[in-house]
Amino acid sequence: MNHENETPVENLIAGRQPVLEALRADTPLEKIYILFGAHGGALQQIEQLARRRGVPVKQIDKARFAELSGGANAQGVCAIAASKQYVEVEDLLRLAQERGEKPFLLILDEIEDPHNLGALIRTAECAGIHGVILPRHHSASLNETVIKASAGASLHLPAAKVTNIANTLDDLRKQGVWIVGTEMDATRMYDDIDYTGGLGIVVGNEGKGIRRLVREKCDFLVKIPMYGKIGSLNASVAGALILFEAAKHRHGRNDQAAKGMQTKS
Repeated sequence: MNHENETPVENLIAGRQPVLEALRADTPLEKIYILFGAHGGALQQIEQLARRRGVPVKQIDKARFAELSGGANAQGVCAIAASKQYVEVEDLLRLAQERGEKPFLLILDEIEDPHNLGALIRTAECAGIHGVILPRHHSASLNETVIKASAGASLHLPAAKVTNIANTLDDLRKQGVWIVGTEMDATRMYDDIDYTGGLGIVVGNEGKGIRRLVREKCDFLVKIPMYGKIGSLNASVAGALILFEAAKHRHGRNDQAAKGMQTKS
């Protein structure tokens, strides 16, 4: 495939000095990509600063690098700037407290497809979630694709990035947040538990589901019954069903203040 005329991805920072300056200026970065075989003092500085700031660094081959950089003079390194500013998990809990509500959080365990991520964020915002928690690694970035897929909801809904999802669940449980995970082999149905307390809903990776260590931190595992020949739902659809089941419990089945169902695409 010829990548020479590719357009660079959104929010691209290309070149050794620009990426270094972005790190030094604490510019929010989603990820840094380094071309296999590239070397030099500047690249070592970039890797060291990225480690200090917790920015993921990934080495990629020539074809993928050309696709990302779109032919820009990238000198073997490029970075993707974040499309929004992230907050801390404590900020999400504080927001719930300020609203006089019990925490209602969406935790995404390695959702890698940006369209799924955008759809989940859109649904979460509509369901009244206080914020989304994402892993720092192995997750789709909140880029322009996600903004479009979320119909702009990702610009309004606070999001926190964490290094370790399992440890974060431990911290949330200590603060009275019950953790509900989606699992195909669970024994409880998704509509068979109480969602009215402090709540974190975990949706797992599109192919692998929730990782074992994360699954073990869940207070409840729930499943959605399947009646056809296909054994599972898309991650964003499964998440939507559980999010709105929880919203129904939290706001009441006949909430007179609700705006009613909106189906605008």
